[in-house]
Amino acid sequence: MSTADIGLVGLAVMGENLILNMESRGFTVACYNRTASKVEAFVQGRARGKKIIGCATLEDFCRALRRPRKVMLMIKAGAAVDAQIEALLPHLEAGDVIIDGGNSLFSDSRRRAAFLAARGLLFVGTGVSGGEEGALTGPSIMPGGHEQAWPLLRPIFQAIAARVDNAPCCEWIGADGAGHFVKMVHNGIEYGDMQMIAEAYALLKGALDLPADELSAVFREWNADELNSYLVEITADILAKKDDETGRPLLDLILDSAGQKGTGKWTSQTALDLGAAAPTMAEAVFARCLSALKDERMEASAHLAGPGRKSVGHRIAFIEVVRRALYASKICSYAQGFQIMRAAAAEYGWTLNYGAIAVIWRGGCIIRAQFLGRIKDAFEKQPDLSNLLVAPYFQKALKRCQGGWRRAVTAAVKLGIPVPAFSSALAYYDAYRSERLPANLLQAQRDYFGAHTYERIDKPRGQFFHTNWTGRGGTTASTTYEV
Repeated sequence: MSTADIGLVGLAVMGENLILNMESRGFTVACYNRTASKVEAFVQGRARGKKIIGCATLEDFCRALRRPRKVMLMIKAGAAVDAQIEALLPHLEAGDVIIDGGNSLFSDSRRRAAFLAARGLLFVGTGVSGGEEGALTGPSIMPGGHEQAWPLLRPIFQAIAARVDNAPCCEWIGADGAGHFVKMVHNGIEYGDMQMIAEAYALLKGALDLPADELSAVFREWNADELNSYLVEITADILAKKDDETGRPLLDLILDSAGQKGTGKWTSQTALDLGAAAPTMAEAVFARCLSALKDERMEASAHLAGPGRKSVGHRIAFIEVVRRALYASKICSYAQGFQIMRAAAAEYGWTLNYGAIAVIWRGGCIIRAQFLGRIKDAFEKQPDLSNLLVAPYFQKALKRCQGGWRRAVTAAVKLGIPVPAFSSALAYYDAYRSERLPANLLQAQRDYFGAHTYERIDKPRGQFFHTNWTGRGGTTASTTYEV
C-alpha cells in the first residue's frame, strides 16, 4: 500500500536528519540506501517507532510512495546521481518528481532537468544548507527546476525549513539549475566569510598578541552587533575551546592546512565564465590552496624575509579597525555574490528574486546573519539594484568603515600578515567606485600587439577603432568579442 508522502535515497548524516525532520512535521517518509544494512540500522535505531518506512529494494521503495511520487536523493554529487536516476526510471511514471538535494553542479542540474522532462518526469535541483543540525531542526532550502513540481513539494519543504520572523527559509528559486546555482553562490560567499573571519583573527593575534580567551571575547562582542552571524558566533566558541589533553587552546593545535570540497572553486570558475567580478571569493579559494602547501611554507619560512614587528597603536582602537575591515569586506563579498547571480539570470533566462534569496539565507544555513535583512530591504526597495554597494544603507556603512578598513589592510602589509580577502575586497570597492580605470592602457596594448581594437571616449559606444601603432602594421583589425 502506498502511504509515504515522500521518499529519500541516501542515509548519510544529511539524509537521516532530513527524514527525521520531515517525520517530526507530520509526514510519512520512505527511505532507501544502496547498502541495505544501513536501512535496517536506521529503522531499528533513530527511526524506531516513527512514521518511517524502510525499504530493501528500489521497487519496494517506489511502491511505498503516494502518486505523484516524490523521490529525494541525498547522495554524492556527480556520476552517482546519474546512476541513481537511471536505476529509478523503470519504477517511476509521468508526473513523478525526482529531487537532487546534494551539492550538485548547476550545469548538471540543467542537463538532468532536460533529460527527465523528455521522459515526462519533473526534476528539482535543491540546495540544502545548514549541515547536520540544520537538516534535523530546519535548514535553508533552495529549490529550482520544473515549476510544476513546486506545489507538490512546497508543503513539505516549507514545513521542514528554518523560519525567521515566521517566514520559511525556503522559496522557489527558478528554472532548471537555478536552485543549485544559488546554493553554489551561497557556498562561495561562505568561503569568503570564513576567510575574512580568519584574517580578522590573524590580524588580532599577530598584531596584538591577544590570547585565545580575549580573542573569543572580541568575537562574542562582535556577534552582538552588526556582525551578528552563525560563523562569527562559532568562531567565538572555537577560540574558547580548550584541548582535553593539554589544556591549551584547541585552535593552536590544529594544523593550518585547509580542505575544500570544490563548491567555492565552482563559484569562482563560474564567475569567470560569466564575466562577473568576484575577486574576494576567488582569493578565499586560493588562500585554501596556499594553506595546503604546508611543507613548502615551512621550508620557505626559513629563507624568505618579512618585515619586523611594528606598533599598530592602541589595542581597543585597533580591534575596532579590524571589525570595520571585516564588515566592509563582507559587504563587498556579498555584493560580488549577487552580481554573479545577476549575470547568471541574464545568461540562462532565469527570473531570480534577490530579496527572497536573502530571506532564505537568514536562517538555517551556514551564512545566516543579521546582515541579510539589510540585503532583503535593499532589493525590496529597488528590485533592479545594480550592485549592493550603491544601496543607501551600504553606501553609509562603507563610508563609516572605510577608514578603519584601509588602516587594517595597511597594518597587515606593514606586519607581513596576508589578508587576501580584505585587500581584494578593498580593491574591488576602489575599482567599482572609479569613474576611470587603467583599462584604456590594456585596450591600447591589446590593439598594439593583436589589432583587437578599442572604443574612444569622444565617440559613441559600440564604434571600434584600430591604430597602426608601429607604422609597419596594416589596417585589418581582429574580430571584436567579449568572453
